[in-house]
Amino acid sequence: MIHPALPASLLALTAPLAAVANPAVPTRARVEITQVSIHERIIIRVPRMFRRSAQPVGSAPLSKPREWKERKGPKCVAVAEIAGAFLGQPGSVDLVMQDGTRLRAKLDGDCKPLDYYPGFYLRPSGDGLICRDRDAIRMRSGARCEIDDFKTLKLKQ
Repeated sequence: MIHPALPASLLALTAPLAAVANPAVPTRARVEITQVSIHERIIIRVPRMFRRSAQPVGSAPLSKPREWKERKGPKCVAVAEIAGAFLGQPGSVDLVMQDGTRLRAKLDGDCKPLDYYPGFYLRPSGDGLICRDRDAIRMRSGARCEIDDFKTLKLKQ
């Protein structure tokens, strides 16, 4: 027994062939346009370094914390040179560079989310730099804090 849907299916399959075979029926040219966009996004995670809160057993008491003096800093910093970061004063992040120097990134506000997360993210521009008055640091929460200025830190004597 033939399934009742089989003749209708065969008819539907042969209809396009009949239209092509009949030159009186004009065929329309079918044009397909495809567009592919590739976007590259680089985000660099900067780990936050923690100071030792406990001293080793049998060692001398820890000395007082270091004090830093701020001096004029660069306008931009190469992201590849950043080794880590410390939370310095409120509203700033101390960046430790690979050569051992320190920079303080002054932020546009108090930036409370920095206290809750163990690091932050930088999205450098195409030039590989983060610059004051242009770039921001971002937290996992989605908050972002604009970088207002960079200061070079020197150890107080």
